[in-house]
Amino acid sequence: MTGSGTGLEIRDLSVAFDGVPVLSGVDLTVEPGEVVVLLGPSGCGKSTLLRAVAGLEQPTSGRVSWDGEDLTGVPTHQRGFGLVFQDHALFGHRDVAGNVEFGLRVAGMAAEARAHRVARSLALVGLDGFEGRRVDTLSGGEAQRVALARSLAAAPRLLMLDEPLGSLDRSLRERLTAELGVLLRRLGLAALHVTHDHDEAFALADRIAVLGADRVDRIGNPDEVWDDPGTVHAARCLGHENMVTLDDAGGCALGRLGDGPGTVLLRADRLSVGSPDDGVAAVVAATVRRSGRTVARVVVADLEVRVPVDESMRDLRAGDPVGLVMGHGAVVTLRG
Repeated sequence: MTGSGTGLEIRDLSVAFDGVPVLSGVDLTVEPGEVVVLLGPSGCGKSTLLRAVAGLEQPTSGRVSWDGEDLTGVPTHQRGFGLVFQDHALFGHRDVAGNVEFGLRVAGMAAEARAHRVARSLALVGLDGFEGRRVDTLSGGEAQRVALARSLAAAPRLLMLDEPLGSLDRSLRERLTAELGVLLRRLGLAALHVTHDHDEAFALADRIAVLGADRVDRIGNPDEVWDDPGTVHAARCLGHENMVTLDDAGGCALGRLGDGPGTVLLRADRLSVGSPDDGVAAVVAATVRRSGRTVARVVVADLEVRVPVDESMRDLRAGDPVGLVMGHGAVVTLRG
C-alpha cells in the first residue's frame, strides 16, 4: 500500500455552491506516506475539499493530480483513493465481510482473493474473525474499524478520512486516534484526514493545514504551527486561548507587547504563575483541572489569561494574589 513519486497535488482549487465560494485557490500537497490533517471549524470547507479530491464534488477551477497525472476529470472509482466517513456508511443487510469486500466484488476480484484481502484488512484494524458478524451488532468503535478496513481492502494509494472519529466518546476517540496513527505509519500510507479537534490533529499529523476563509490559513508540522499560528483564526483552531488586543502603542495591561495596534498570542506553555513579587501582579479568578493538570485563570486589570499551574501551586484559590511570569517566546504576533 506504499507508493513513490510526488503523491497528491492540489493546485489553485476552487469550489462554489450556487455562486458562493466555499474554497478559493487552495494549494496543498500530500507526499507518499505522509499524513496531512485538515483542521478547522464546521463550515470552513474541510469536507468539501476532501470530496473534491475524491471526485465527488466538481471544482469550478483548479487541478487535482497524483504523481503528476491530472485526475480532475477522472471518475471517483478510478482514482485509487479510499474514503472513510464519520457515519461509517455500512450496508445493514450485509455482514462485516460483505461490507469489507463490497468494492472488491464490484471490481471483479475472485472470491478466494477477496476472502484473503478481507481477512488481512480486518486483522490490520484489530477485528480478526469478525467476518460473519452482523453490522447492527457492532459498537461504534467496531463499526468505524469496519469502515476503515473496507477502505484499506481496496489498497488505496491515498486514504481520506472525513471526521471518522467525531461521533465517538472522547476516551474511545483518543484510543482509536492513537491506533490509527500507528497503522497509517506502519503501512506507509498517504492520508488526508479531516477534523475539528486540535488534539486529534496533533496526535495524527505529519503536517497540519488549518482551513479558514475558504482557503488554507496556515500549514506546517505540528511544532511549527503551534509555535507560530500566523493568524487569530489558526491560533484558535489549534487550541490557543490567550489572544490579547493591543492599543495604538502596542500596549495592554501587561505592558508594551508590540509596536502598534493588533493582536498577539500569549502562549500558555511559556507562561507561569509565581509569588506576587514575580512578574506582573495578578489575581486568581478561578482554577480548573484539565487532564490531571491545574489551569488558573488569572486577571491583570481588565485582562484575563489562562496559565498552567505547577503542581507545587495546585492549591491556588480564587482571590489569591500571584505573579504572572512570561518566559522567552511567550508573545507571538498574529494577523487578522
